[in-house]
Amino acid sequence: MPNYRFSVIIEKDADGYFAFCPELQGCYTQGDNYEEAMENIRDAIRLCIEDMIESGEAVPTIESISLTSLEVAV
Repeated sequence: MPNYRFSVIIEKDADGYFAFCPELQGCYTQGDNYEEAMENIRDAIRLCIEDMIESGEAVPTIESISLTSLEVAV
């Protein structure tokens, strides 16, 4: 079974945690805490990949990931 690496973004809000995978359109989930959000996004990514493989779609690969923050004055 091949392993895939994807970026995951987790945002905290008033209701809990929202997680999504930018490389897989529509692949997102939530959780009451960080650990639950991570577990849920791992499952969501696995399901997306399985669906892509069954549909004959190519699974995207990632060469490099860069994350930074940016301050903007308004």
